[in-house]
Amino acid sequence: MPKMTFIISDGTRHEVETSEGDSVMEIAQQNGIDIEGACEGSMACSTCHVIVDPDWFPKLEPASEEEEDILDLAYGLTSRSRLGCQITITRELDGLVVALPSHTANMQGV
Repeated sequence: MPKMTFIISDGTRHEVETSEGDSVMEIAQQNGIDIEGACEGSMACSTCHVIVDPDWFPKLEPASEEEEDILDLAYGLTSRSRLGCQITITRELDGLVVALPSHTANMQGV
């Protein structure tokens, strides 16, 4: 079973087991990691914003133009920011590491 690690804003690391096909947002919610996902993965908000570890970022599929537009609303945007609802776990992403930003901005419906 694949695993991934969430780093919360205080630096604490939480390694969790995942299933292939689950999104990072779903995995966080299933494991009690504090990620909102206000739009439930419909890419209408930025509350599942994560910052991908530099070693893992090149292994992801590029963000779509729509995802990049939504990311523009994210608090603490970085060059490695992604929406957790848009990262699907595959065998190649076993061990993925993402950090949660210190804050989120819920701009749903704006």
